[in-house]
Amino acid sequence: MRRMEIQVLGPVEVRDTEGRPVAVGSQRRRELLGRLVAAGGRAVPLPVLVEDLWENPPPTAAGTVRTFVAELRGALEPDRRPRTRSRTIETVGTGYALRIPRAHVDVHRFEDTLRAMRAAPSAHVAPALSDALAWWHGEPYGDLGGSPWLAPERARLTELHRQAVELRARAVLDLGQGAPLIPELEAYATAHPWREHAWVLLSHALYQAGRQVDALASLRDARARLLAQFGLESVDSLDHLERDILRHAPHLTPTPRDEDRLRLLTRTEATGTYTRLRSMSTVASAAAVTGGTNLVLAQQHRAAAAAEAEATGDPGLTARVIAAYDVPTIWTRADDPTRSEALVQTTRRTLHRLGPGAPPALRARLLATIGLEHRGSRDRWAADAAAEAEQLARDLPDPTLLVLALNARFVQSFQQPGCTGERDTIADELIELSTRHDLPRFEILGHLIKIQVHSARGALEPAQCHIAAAERLATLHESPLVHVLTTAFRAMRLAGQSDDPAEVAHAYRAVATDLAGAGMPGVEAGMFPLALLSLRMRHGRPAPTDPDLDWGPYRPWVQPLLDLARGNLAAARHAAATLPAPRADHLYDALWAVNGHTAIQLDDASLAAQAREALSPLRGEIAGGTTAMITFGPVDDILATLYQHFDRLRT
Repeated sequence: MRRMEIQVLGPVEVRDTEGRPVAVGSQRRRELLGRLVAAGGRAVPLPVLVEDLWENPPPTAAGTVRTFVAELRGALEPDRRPRTRSRTIETVGTGYALRIPRAHVDVHRFEDTLRAMRAAPSAHVAPALSDALAWWHGEPYGDLGGSPWLAPERARLTELHRQAVELRARAVLDLGQGAPLIPELEAYATAHPWREHAWVLLSHALYQAGRQVDALASLRDARARLLAQFGLESVDSLDHLERDILRHAPHLTPTPRDEDRLRLLTRTEATGTYTRLRSMSTVASAAAVTGGTNLVLAQQHRAAAAAEAEATGDPGLTARVIAAYDVPTIWTRADDPTRSEALVQTTRRTLHRLGPGAPPALRARLLATIGLEHRGSRDRWAADAAAEAEQLARDLPDPTLLVLALNARFVQSFQQPGCTGERDTIADELIELSTRHDLPRFEILGHLIKIQVHSARGALEPAQCHIAAAERLATLHESPLVHVLTTAFRAMRLAGQSDDPAEVAHAYRAVATDLAGAGMPGVEAGMFPLALLSLRMRHGRPAPTDPDLDWGPYRPWVQPLLDLARGNLAAARHAAATLPAPRADHLYDALWAVNGHTAIQLDDASLAAQAREALSPLRGEIAGGTTAMITFGPVDDILATLYQHFDRLRT
């Protein structure tokens, strides 16, 4: 077998022994290869490959995967004779396993190197990890888009990359050669301000460069940032290094021959369970605001911290770990509903165990957590939790607690249609409170809610001042998710003004690209196809049936229209007869607009009556406008069309 090098630490590529690229085909074929790489040599069953490659697999998916495998084998083994066993992609049962040696796959080589260097002498670690980090050429699997299996894999590898950077820097510092690392560590600490170890490494390098004053200033700046942004009043690693610098501790400036002794002296500060878990939740809160992979990791870390805290059996500890996460919520569909519901149940159990004697502020935070996390349903107890949180917060002199409770009330306001006015009032108070008490994240939230309110009312011009304010604050406070949402608003505005569907579709494709990297699967999945559907409906065209469109959680509501577009009336009627009720969230009116359109297309009087009843409380608003992303037109027009169509049928 000719040796091949597979690279996934960046775009997925295959190269031969002389470094020349080997063509392996389309993005879907590269994704299949990447999925086999991610399995680490384990066999991946065919049904799993089908599920990972397609959101809604076509009937021919299994055969297509087999074709892709055959083509990949041909690319990786050009000299293999027909009908002979493949030595690169082996058939294992009903699935496939990649049998390329780990040393020939950059990600496996990187993982193995990092694992081997964790206990190696510093003189070995520094050069080995310098080489390993040079194998990275961008985001892992960088050209594959946003398939569900990719997000956790990218997050895992990104964390390993950070660990490698820090381990290499520590090795260089242990050798007393940290001064050249200063520019690199300055950039690293700035990019990852929640990683205390980044500041420790930078300050240590400054000290080794003879810049003791700068080293102390860096530590104090780090401590101020962690306090201001994350609420960490003291960080042991920073405190110990500061004391060591002030007393010129010998171990800070080692020589290579002292290496073995220094490895024993290297501090591995232990923290108690409370400090560690609460810090996990607090740091996750700050990281979430930056979006992308950080948001995904933050949510995972928060869930892990809450679960571990509950396992201690200490409800007070659990409550404070949960309460340390205070990220504003603008959307009513959770990124991971299962994880959100698990957190809600943990919070409810904790409230029960704390009993009526719990401190009011802590109880309010837990109740607000329930209101924020239990989304999209009509369960009255969640709305009651948000209401009690707000009442408790108003009785306490804590504006941070009040904005959190108002955020929970905003989320729960979607339980009933026609609450745009209530959300407008909430947004005004959020902006006023946040401006007065310097709470920029919730001030941004207030402006985003105002944008949604104006969009729902069709008042796009008044929304512009809130767009400008939100973007200004987002730039100042490094909240890139805001720009993703405001870009979507501009696409929606264009959709309401332009007569060129191609121009609008192009704008929405740009939004879909932004959403794919934003770390918000609850917003991302299905939004682009819904936007295309809204364009088709307003221009009297059938629903888009491109098999690559990912309708996400909204497929049940568009399925009748997809069946009609394919000419299958019977299937359309069956799908319409089994439509689920739209959830109580941002897409409630948009999905009822789709149902109304379906009713007209199928002459379904029963569905039309349901659509009229659901949309009537929203008269005067724009269907879909609450999303500030898509528009299905004025609700009044939809209702008028429904009445006219079915009145005509009756006569």
